Order: sequence, then C-alpha cells, then structure tokens
Amino acid sequence: MIDLIKQILYSDLGNSFNNAAFLFFRILLAVELFRVHGMKKFRVENGQKEHVPNPLHLPEKLNGLVAAFSDTVVPFFIILGLGTRLAVLPTIGVTAVGYFVVHRKDSLEVRDVPYMYTLSLLLILALGAGKYSLDYYLLNLI
Repeated sequence: MIDLIKQILYSDLGNSFNNAAFLFFRILLAVELFRVHGMKKFRVENGQKEHVPNPLHLPEKLNGLVAAFSDTVVPFFIILGLGTRLAVLPTIGVTAVGYFVVHRKDSLEVRDVPYMYTLSLLLILALGAGKYSLDYYLLNLI
C-alpha cells in the first residue's frame, strides 16, 4: 500500500528549472480554472445560478456537485500539489465530457476551451505535481 501511495505522489521533472516551470504552469492553469469557471458557480445572473449541462443524465444534484467540485475545489489541490493525480480526475471527466459530448457539434473556437483544459489536466495527471508540491514533500515523510 505504501508503494502505491509513493507511485501516486512521486513526481520529479528532472531539474529545478523544469520543476519551477511546471509549478507556474499548475498555478496559472488552476487560477484560470477557478477564476473563469469556478466563480460562475457562485454568481447569480438574471436571478439564476449557472446552468450546468447534464449530458450523462446523472442525478441533478450529483451533476452539479461534480461540476462545482471540479471548478472550485480541485484548483486549490492543483495549486498546492496535494493529491494532484487523483484530484485532477473529476475535472478531466468534466472537461472531456464538455469537449466530446456537450460541445461536439460546436465550432472549433467553442470546443477549444474544454480541449485545452483536458490536455493540460492530462499532462498534470501524467507528470504529477513536480518537485515543488505538497505531494513531493509528503512523499519524503513516508
């Protein structure tokens, strides 16, 4: 079990420059995700909150909860680099569904946003958070 945790948490991108660059990438991506998509979850426009599409026909509360968690909580895990590989999974699901299902018939300009988020989050999933993260420091405590 400890070995599995180590595999999930371990991430070192080879040198300080790469790790620092990835730290900035993670932070900028997460801030933008929260600022643009997460803040929509708190705004009320025309007396209504944001409508969250439900193309998978999940129970409405579950669908809203997953979307809200993905856009409001996950960005903070990404910034901190805490449980990063696991944390990005729900957001990858939301953005991939946005790309492949919700926006499948839209123009490339509209589909571009969920596509870029999905690719960026898949990169974080593959590489982990890097050396400058809580994952890395927690791994060294085990």
